[in-house]
Amino acid sequence: MSFEGGEGAGKSTQIRLLAEALRARGHTVVTTREPGGSPGAEALRHVLLSGAAEPFGVRMEALLFAAARADHLDCVIRPALGRGEIVLCDRFVDSSRVYQGVTGNIEPPLMAALERVSIGSSMPDVTLVLDLPAEVGLQRARRRAGESAEGAAPDRFEKEKLEIHEKRRQGFLDIAGREPERCRVVDASLDKDRIARDILSEVLLVIAQVSGIERAGGQAAHS
Repeated sequence: MSFEGGEGAGKSTQIRLLAEALRARGHTVVTTREPGGSPGAEALRHVLLSGAAEPFGVRMEALLFAAARADHLDCVIRPALGRGEIVLCDRFVDSSRVYQGVTGNIEPPLMAALERVSIGSSMPDVTLVLDLPAEVGLQRARRRAGESAEGAAPDRFEKEKLEIHEKRRQGFLDIAGREPERCRVVDASLDKDRIARDILSEVLLVIAQVSGIERAGGQAAHS
């Protein structure tokens, strides 16, 4: 399962709350993030978010994101799924579609090729798009950075202009509109506990559906 949305939408908070709720129900849950999640991908995360790759252009950034994602899948996500665990990922392929595709203006054939070689058919069962006006999200992100122990400066993407962030917001909503069977749009302006309850309800339905399909497949294999 992946969580998508703009800066400051509350993805990390909602992943934590969902993981706690699912573990309380007896599920084994792995929480992870992109870029990053595996040692190799975390090294690339620093390069990407620090802006070190920016001078080489958006295509180079897209290649690095794809490389990080492939390593993340091989080292963390696929092994966890193979063990029957639930994976909650903070950003996944939709972020590349939006950040490098929509606002990076990379040609669709190149984006499709990078997606094909980095993830193959490994798409999330459900993607939760936390939707929030870009201005509100950026205010949250800046406030969060100011409250951190390091007083972190905005990263490579947080520092961009408001209109770019708003375009990304629309990009995520466009993906959700095209793929309603996978994507659920969540109003991220609500109280975090209300959001958490809404997300848990959606996820429990998906878990029940996936479990039912897997049981039916097992029965068919033995019939």
